[in-house]
Formats: sequence, C-alpha cells, structure tokens
Amino acid sequence: MRRSKSEYSIQTVVNALRALEAFEGHRDVGVSELSRTLGLHKNNVFRVLATLEEHDYIEQVADNDRYRLGPACQRLGRAFRETRTLGNEAPAYVAELAERIGESAHVAVCEGGAVRHLYGVEAAARVRTGLRVGESLPIHCTALGKVLIGCAAPGVLETFDREALSEGDLERHTDDTIVDREKLIDHLRGVAARGWATDLREWDPEIACAAVPVFDGDGALTGALSVSGPAYRLDRTDLEASVVPILHDVALRLSRALGAPG
Repeated sequence: MRRSKSEYSIQTVVNALRALEAFEGHRDVGVSELSRTLGLHKNNVFRVLATLEEHDYIEQVADNDRYRLGPACQRLGRAFRETRTLGNEAPAYVAELAERIGESAHVAVCEGGAVRHLYGVEAAARVRTGLRVGESLPIHCTALGKVLIGCAAPGVLETFDREALSEGDLERHTDDTIVDREKLIDHLRGVAARGWATDLREWDPEIACAAVPVFDGDGALTGALSVSGPAYRLDRTDLEASVVPILHDVALRLSRALGAPG
C-alpha cells in the first residue's frame, strides 16, 4: 500500500512553516505570542526563529524584541506571482470543466471594455458551442462579461455605468438582450450578490451560458470561467442547479492555485 505523504512530514519543518504562517495579518510578532500560538516552549520557538532569521525569512525589529517577515518571503512571493498566472494555470481547470459538465468551457478577462477569451475547450458532444479563443464579445449580454464587471472590486460597476453605458444605447443582439441601462445595472448588482451570472439566449438565440469569477493572491478578480452550450440543453434550471455548483468548485480551486485566500 502506498504511504500517505503526511507520513513523511518532518516536525521541525512543520513548526517552521507554522511559525511563518503566524505572521499572516500581523506586522510583527513576539516570541511569547508565537509560543502560545504554536503550543511550543519558548526555547523551541527561539531555535525556529534563529533558523528562519539566518536564511532571511524573518528579521528582528530594530527597536524591540519582536520579529517580522524578511525579504526572502517577498522574493518567494514574487516568484509565485510570476509563475502562477491565470494563463498558465487556467487550461487544466477549463479542461476539467468541459469534461465534468460535457459542454464547452472558457476562461476570459475584461480587456478594452469587452470580454476577451484566453483559452477554451470544446465539448465532446456532437451538437456544441464553438470555441471563441481570441474573440472579444460584449459585456452586457454575456455571462462572462456580467461576472467580470459585477464581481469586480467596489467602484468598477459604477465606473462602467458612468463611462461605458453613458456613451450610447446598448446593442440588442437577441430578443432577450437587456438594453435598458437601469435594468442592466440592477441585474449586475444581483450578479455581484450571487457571485455568478447566466446568459440565457442574450448574446446568441441558440446559446446559454453560466460564469463565475476567479480571484488572485490579493483577492482581486483576475478573470472568469464559463460553461456554454445549446440553449435547448441548458435551461435556467440546468444552469443554476447543475452547472453553477461545479463552476464554483473549479473556480475556487483555480483561485487557490493563484494564491487567493480561502
């Protein structure tokens, strides 16, 4: 029987990692505080801190006996951000979505006031929605666009309302496209509250779609995942009951891979 990786854990290393984690949310931490947090004797804490300090992962504050994170942590963080990008990490999760749900899946970002698809995987079904990689689609009538605006940082929706929507009428693509400015803003506020969006024949009369946000290491929205398919196969009930929960599961794990908290 294959042994669990936890059986190979080295307690000293575990204590050092727990010590580093104890600095999260704190500017500096004292030895006594760390001792209580870790449940270790002060002598053990001193030894852990001395090792971490020797390698620049922590440093002692000049005017007191407390400790703070050192420059080595910043270097590791920068390396993490440089390698864990949405473009690098998303493809595997998009492929998982397409396989689990059986419909086409995409990851997209907001760029130049439109939705730009970065990567997609086509469904295996004979009747399916095509890939839109590299294409730019409208924000107001796509599930991805609604998420990228509605679930963004506070103020983004207001800026979208003030700048983008004030430039002219919303283009109607189907009978179900929301073209009233106030109704759209109310709809986007609902998207923000729910944490997901749908497009029910709003962009294409034959296509339905659901989308959820993806967050980065700062907890900021960095993109969105979507699943789309023929509208006759994906009605509102199907999207909300079956598709959205899987989207949330995959998006949460992708966000964690990008360093998002939680």
